[in-house]
Amino acid sequence: MRLVQVMVPAGKRESVLSALDEEGIDYVLSDETSGRDYIAVVSFPLPTEAVEPVLERLREAGLERDAYTVVLDAETVVSKRFEQLEERYAADEESHDRIAREELVTRAEEMAPTWVTFVVMTAISAVVATAGLLLDSPAVVVGSMVIAPLIGPAMATSVGTVVDDPELFRRGVKLQVIGGLLAVGSAALFALVLRYGRIVPFSAQEVFAIQEVRERLAPDVLSLPIALGAGVAGALSLSSGVSSALVGVMIAAALVPPTAVVGIGLAWGAPLTVAGAALLVVVNFLSINFAALAVLWYRGYRPDSFFKLGQARTATLKRIAVLGVAILLATTVLAGVTVASYQSAQFEDAARDEAVALTADELTVVDVDVEYRGFPFRQPTHVTVTVGHPPGVDPPRIADELAARLQDDAKAPFGIGGDATVGVTVRYVTIESAGTASASPDTAGAASVAVGAGAAGADAAADTAAAAVTQTAPSV
Repeated sequence: MRLVQVMVPAGKRESVLSALDEEGIDYVLSDETSGRDYIAVVSFPLPTEAVEPVLERLREAGLERDAYTVVLDAETVVSKRFEQLEERYAADEESHDRIAREELVTRAEEMAPTWVTFVVMTAISAVVATAGLLLDSPAVVVGSMVIAPLIGPAMATSVGTVVDDPELFRRGVKLQVIGGLLAVGSAALFALVLRYGRIVPFSAQEVFAIQEVRERLAPDVLSLPIALGAGVAGALSLSSGVSSALVGVMIAAALVPPTAVVGIGLAWGAPLTVAGAALLVVVNFLSINFAALAVLWYRGYRPDSFFKLGQARTATLKRIAVLGVAILLATTVLAGVTVASYQSAQFEDAARDEAVALTADELTVVDVDVEYRGFPFRQPTHVTVTVGHPPGVDPPRIADELAARLQDDAKAPFGIGGDATVGVTVRYVTIESAGTASASPDTAGAASVAVGAGAAGADAAADTAAAAVTQTAPSV
């Protein structure tokens, strides 16, 4: 519910009050004695969805568009006429659960923070996200999303478009562009301090093997509905007047972690490795804006001037089309990554099956690990198989035979990028008892060969059985 207060200009008192009576609205009239061009102040309660149509009705009755108007939240209204008004507007599906255009613009302006606040909060969010990723802590990563001020700029851009407010639109775009660059820069700078300060003395392979980092290196098409859903939820929460705090976390979830991964990749000197995360950031930004813009236009928000309507419609449709084409192109790459992930899973299953087929009954295939390079169609560069055996058993050397068998498996699912050399290494560890393993100096060894293969794909989680071993980090 809202309490609306408007200034009635001289000569328009009767027409304004008649319009309120025709609408069945209870009001309170007070004389305006400041000596300006207004003669009265009228206050009246309205259902939230009735604010915009009633103000339009009053403007038709003579109320100036730029007249002094205040819209306040109202906790409770006791009035039979108000109940009837609620029932009437509740039956109107077009205006149901929808705040007025003036409120929408005000909320969008408030959600777009000042530059100092935005810069500081964005930098802090990126730093916290970087720490959470390197710690492999989902809780810390979620904490970085809570403080990220990213919902405001996206909503400001969309609202500025549909109501034809160029200043609000430009402000939203600037905040989004600067925010994205600032997040990547802050994450990279912080990661550089951690790396060269020996606080995180990891190699690039070890960093990219961290679960929270690795899962954002090769995004697939499932990333798209997350960003689209965040944009839809943001626009709905904004236009219905409900709290946007939780939606802001959802939007930050689509943007903050991948920007931090890009910064980490830059700090460790591997920009090509994080190309997938960079693409994910771009796709998410585009998708959030696309969804929010479409929802606000669908909900009927237009400029307050009839003469701006055509211009706003043209600008909105153009921007929706541009965003849609850009998302479609990016989604093509994501779809390719999804297919490549399926192909890599096939290759890893084949590698495990072949290794199991070559080992004797008393031996155990403990782990199969595949390393990759390139994006988006990553090629397998090395296969490491860990084989466990009981003490005193001399295991057969299977590297040569495994390489020969994997040659066809490597070529079959991967046809992009030409032929490449895939190394095959077999590690032997002694299984002393159930649940433990150790590398024995007498029996532990490695046999390595290379097999030609053209490959594309993404990591699949290695399956560890019977023994605990240290897995080689995948080369992404």
